[in-house]
Amino acid sequence: MPQAASWAGTPSIRGSTESIRMALLTFSLVGLQFTWGIEMTYCTPYLLQLGLTKSRTSLVWIAGPLSGLIMQPVVGVLADNSRSKWGRRRPFMIGGALIVAVCLLVLGWTGEIVRLFVTEPETAKSCTIALAVLSIYAVDFAINAVQSSCRSLIVDTLPIAKQQLGSAWASRMIAIGHLIGYGAGTLDLVGIFGSVLGDSQFKQLTAIAAVAFLIAIAITSWAVEERVLISARDDGAKTGAVKMISKILRTTMHLPDRIQAICWVQFWAWIGWFPFLFYSTTWVGEVYFRYHPETNASASKDALGEVGRVGSLSLVVFSLITFIASILLPFVVRSPDTSRSRPFTPRPPAFLGPFAPLVTALNKRKPDLLTAWQFSHMIFAGAMCMAPFVRSLQMATIIVSICGIPWALACWAPFAFMGVEINRLTTPSTMLANGSSYRRLSNSNDEFSSPAPSPTFLRLNHLDRDDDASSGDSSTGETAGIYLGILNLFTTLPQFVGTFISMVVFSILEPGKSPELHEDLGEEDVAKAASGPNAIAVCLFIGALSAVGAAYATTRMKAASK
Repeated sequence: MPQAASWAGTPSIRGSTESIRMALLTFSLVGLQFTWGIEMTYCTPYLLQLGLTKSRTSLVWIAGPLSGLIMQPVVGVLADNSRSKWGRRRPFMIGGALIVAVCLLVLGWTGEIVRLFVTEPETAKSCTIALAVLSIYAVDFAINAVQSSCRSLIVDTLPIAKQQLGSAWASRMIAIGHLIGYGAGTLDLVGIFGSVLGDSQFKQLTAIAAVAFLIAIAITSWAVEERVLISARDDGAKTGAVKMISKILRTTMHLPDRIQAICWVQFWAWIGWFPFLFYSTTWVGEVYFRYHPETNASASKDALGEVGRVGSLSLVVFSLITFIASILLPFVVRSPDTSRSRPFTPRPPAFLGPFAPLVTALNKRKPDLLTAWQFSHMIFAGAMCMAPFVRSLQMATIIVSICGIPWALACWAPFAFMGVEINRLTTPSTMLANGSSYRRLSNSNDEFSSPAPSPTFLRLNHLDRDDDASSGDSSTGETAGIYLGILNLFTTLPQFVGTFISMVVFSILEPGKSPELHEDLGEEDVAKAASGPNAIAVCLFIGALSAVGAAYATTRMKAASK
């Protein structure tokens, strides 16, 4: 019989109120999403400006799914078994953040770095492209390691009753990161700061992102105290590379039904989200330059910065809607835990007086999270179906903005469901059936645990030792890393599909250099490009079809949840 895992300490979060504690726990996602936003907004037009074709640029973005495919499950397993005195997740978060910051600075100054060693112009140009691509790969690999640990930290720290709340707060922080990143992209930073942080918009944004990323990770690492793993279940055998890969594959092939259903919804949804996230800024910028006769990309001093600012403005509205939706939706959507294990309507506060019956009636009619998630796929599909027919900047902005609502649910729903299911793998009935003891976690809606903690440092009421020797999971997220890593497999594998689709579409419709950004191409090339279909818009339309598939997969998920 395998040895049960044992722990030292209890999870803790600084803060005097629940809102402060949730904000500190998820604050790392602000810096993470800010960095993602800068990369997704500027790196595609940056590579096009360096001279890459769209089809080759789409191949560069294999970095995202490849890094997620490798790093998140591997880091998840390594962190699950880490016995660092600082906890299982935070060392990976801090180490990864340092790598991300350095690589962002290299990405911003690729040309200057290459010119230190290479003087011949054509060779320098090729080396600049190569270094930029390598920097993007390094950023993606490191940031995926950090993201895996940040998400697992939420599952580790919060009891079942707070998993949806934690995911909702994570969605809010992601929206804030997007909002700040895209908001910064709309500003003329060179005009504001001069050349202190660099002589171009892109350089200044990479420098700001590097600093912001380090600060955000540092705040969460300071605020959260993790339990320390003393001994794992499988201490009898060393965790080698083969064993680790075997464990990932074995777990993936034998997922519980509900977790498997969540993963398949994520798979189909992300075939659609991939082109939107990586190309929407460039698409908006192309609409601006192609269909607005008053614009002239070839005469612009900084076409890259202009495309970025125009695209970022639409994504600012997108992020603002995402942020508002991430705040309001948790109040009008039932959590998966409530809808399954506590199917009652809480009594409204007495101060509502005559309005109490109305509040009670509305509470009874709240849609569950699964229904809201399914509906969000249809909203996204409807918006993306319109992309090929857009001929104005205003309409492009409206379409991008509409996607803010489904994106809020995409950042919230799958992780809320996974957090609940991971912690439910060892339920009271299962543990009792195996002859093991169980101590129920608090279901309080106001605090994580009882009795009340000190006002500045919350200690969560998790089990100090897992007594279930026959199960591979504990009620405190013991294997959160591997399961969230597997969820990420189903997030990254569709990105390979999206990359292949994008490469084919770009090769057929726009095989040459981007006329909006490349300095060797003039107004005639722009006019010729405007007469044909927009390749990115076609990719977005294909993504709409995949979103319909995600809506259907959500229906299958409902069946698996019964």
